[in-house]
Amino acid sequence: MAEERRALEGKVALVAGATRGAGRGIAVQLGARGATVYATGRSTRGSRSEYDRPETVEETAELVTEAGGLGIAVVADHLVPAEVEALVGRIDAEQGRLDLLVNDIWGGEKLFEWDAAVWEHDLDNGLRILRLAVDTHAITSHFALPLLLRRPGGLVVEMTDGTAEYNAANYRVSFFYDLAKSAVLRMAFALGHELGPRGATAVALTPGWLRSEMMLDNFGVGEANWRDALERMPHFAISETPSYVGRGVAALAADPQVARWNGQSLSSAQLARAYGFTDLDGSRPDAWRYLVEVQDHGLPADVTGYR
Repeated sequence: MAEERRALEGKVALVAGATRGAGRGIAVQLGARGATVYATGRSTRGSRSEYDRPETVEETAELVTEAGGLGIAVVADHLVPAEVEALVGRIDAEQGRLDLLVNDIWGGEKLFEWDAAVWEHDLDNGLRILRLAVDTHAITSHFALPLLLRRPGGLVVEMTDGTAEYNAANYRVSFFYDLAKSAVLRMAFALGHELGPRGATAVALTPGWLRSEMMLDNFGVGEANWRDALERMPHFAISETPSYVGRGVAALAADPQVARWNGQSLSSAQLARAYGFTDLDGSRPDAWRYLVEVQDHGLPADVTGYR
């Protein structure tokens, strides 16, 4: 157990988009295994992003350190190349290495319109969704990957929503959201081809139904009483904490055979089966299998056998 807790000691990670949600969960779980984590975001104690939420990147860094690693908060807008270049330059100057890049930048929840056709959706918001989801990841990879490739065994995790199989067969919310999440899946596939021959690995990773801070607020509950939301949204029973996907990333980062996943689309549940970890409550929710076999078929909510 002690060896597992220190499995990433000496490793350096950049979690881009770590202020809240999956990014925060990943950063903290990397810290719990001893990693040094650069956590970036735009929401700080001095100013908030357009989300106007209380979570800050400084808090994330503090949680990483409390978990057992070293958290370093960096305020950065990943749409601004100069800021990302400076970020990577700082990591190089301070650490001389980068072992893990997690591209979790998003920020589009307040911009997309549910089930709005492309001609109905606000165009400016739609185009910004694509910039937030695609441009940010491409800019960050452009500057960070040369540092990551200095040592063999580096890992890139492209965070998205939905597996490649599910997204290929299902319309996801709206034209812009569908395109954004599918593009990130393809990024991991392309990076796998470019990084694999150079000794590194790239994967796409999706959580299931995430009990992020925003999702809990939407249902008017907290993590301690999240099940109170099931009366209004019974299928929420399959949801998972951000720590679940965070443990998945930590398991990947500690796996000396991680290259076997190169270019693939993965889910938190798939990694839980492969590596034997659980969510914080000891369960293994499998949201994407549940979605296909229960929710999408219009069946009553029943998570038996799915967590």
